Amino acid sequence: MDLFYRFIIYLHVLSVVASIGPFFILFPMIKKLRAASGAEVTPYLDTFRFTVRLSKHAGHVLVGSGVLLVVLGPWTWSTPWILMTLFIMFCSLFFLARAFSPTLKKLDDDKEDREPLIAKLKRTIWTYLILLLAMLWFMVVKPNLW
Repeated sequence: MDLFYRFIIYLHVLSVVASIGPFFILFPMIKKLRAASGAEVTPYLDTFRFTVRLSKHAGHVLVGSGVLLVVLGPWTWSTPWILMTLFIMFCSLFFLARAFSPTLKKLDDDKEDREPLIAKLKRTIWTYLILLLAMLWFMVVKPNLW
């Protein structure tokens, strides 16, 4: 049981890395996206789409392994840091579902003004990272809130 639990922790941490890490690569790409024109835009947008997709799938592993850790571990579902993590996770799911795809679709359209869309994309990345890093903080620090 101990070896299995440690494996689940390792899987959980790897899924966190896969969920958060790729978004940091997108910041330098935003600068390149501003300067890109025509067919040069497509590879950048594909990278953004891949990152969002990777984050979603890593999130599935993250949630599954997190559930196993709570079920097999010493914590209960009413533990304050778990409740806060779940609250932020549900907020981030709603945010992720509505944040990236519409903006990336508009950036594909040559008729749209790209500068406000790129600014929105940058804000979206920062917002999502803050949500993910807040969840990470609760999982690592495990504060006793009440």
